[in-house]
Amino acid sequence: MTEFNEESRTENRTAKKPVWKGFLSTVAAGVLGSALTLTAVPYFQDDTPQAKVPEEAGQAESSSNLDVTPVSSSSNSLADTIEQASKAIVGVVNMQQQNNNPFSQSSEASESGTGSGVIFKKTDDAAYIVTNNHVIESASEIQVTLHDGEKATAELIGTDALTDIAVLKIKGEVDAAAMTFGDSSKLRAGDQVLAIGNPLGLDLSRTVTQGIVSAVDRSIEVSTSAGEWNLNVIQTDAAINPGNSGGALMNTAGQLVGINSLKIADSGVEGLGFAIPSNEVKTLIDQLIKNGQVIRPYLGVGLASFDEVPPQYLRNLPDGVTSGAIVANVDPDSAAAKAGLQVEDILVSIGGKQITNSGDLRKHLYSGFSIGDKVKIEFYRGGELKTAEVTLTSNQKAN
Repeated sequence: MTEFNEESRTENRTAKKPVWKGFLSTVAAGVLGSALTLTAVPYFQDDTPQAKVPEEAGQAESSSNLDVTPVSSSSNSLADTIEQASKAIVGVVNMQQQNNNPFSQSSEASESGTGSGVIFKKTDDAAYIVTNNHVIESASEIQVTLHDGEKATAELIGTDALTDIAVLKIKGEVDAAAMTFGDSSKLRAGDQVLAIGNPLGLDLSRTVTQGIVSAVDRSIEVSTSAGEWNLNVIQTDAAINPGNSGGALMNTAGQLVGINSLKIADSGVEGLGFAIPSNEVKTLIDQLIKNGQVIRPYLGVGLASFDEVPPQYLRNLPDGVTSGAIVANVDPDSAAAKAGLQVEDILVSIGGKQITNSGDLRKHLYSGFSIGDKVKIEFYRGGELKTAEVTLTSNQKAN
């Protein structure tokens, strides 16, 4: 059964051109990749220049007059901070049903992908974990591995594909301290940060990499199972690899300042990793624990952009109209249906804001309006400009 909403899903992370049979169903964007890299590169290539070691230490200066301080553990050492914080990092395994026997009705869950997660809250009988949505998406079962090797089956509390955040819960007493949240709004370019996670799988669990904040308040366009979205992120040059997704970006005080989510991987590109800021993560977590989802305004249409449809669907438009979003389907119980919107209508503005593609409508709808707002939508039907007033409803699913 097709789900009619702005967050219709597909099963892969690369946007696909739709196969049009008449004017079919919702055209949705692809999912973020299992490692959420934008393009793949070899991960074992090492072009890092090697440090030159002096031939003899005595050639530079005699050490007899130097004040030598022994290297040892201290309560203020970075190693101690990392050791404590690492106990809050878990491995997350996405298990999916597989049936390789066409003659059998039964199937069993097998590992589909791995990622990382961070324990952010503990009670006497449970621990709560934040990770990326793309790490656990489509899982029939979620397994969590703790720092001491203990494994547990996790319950999915809530998830949001657009912001790529999910909350898990494991029951029982957990021998780990929850990581505290830092204030991501205080970060500046040049601040030292560390990434902790499980790159390339659980064999390299709780790997620590070090870098700086390269920039704050970056906006990166990503393709998610709920459509295109501009993700607000922290940019860092700390090494982030497949499997780091959902892990911690941490400051030197051991506080969580971001959830590692994606990187740009391309030939000649290095050190472009991105994390979702902790302040946004905390807000999302609160909503996911309370509602199981992020509550947003709901219009009730599936959309396609101009470059996703055959030209014949655009032939009646005036010459000056070169962008918009085409209605691919309408939820019969939605505000859009009640306002009279139909399949093949071409939306060009909402609430006075121009719509250039399907992502624009989603951005305006979620960022500029609230549930219960009455908004005017302009659209073309049969080459004629029309308007409709829509009262926005909620996307909240009934329990």
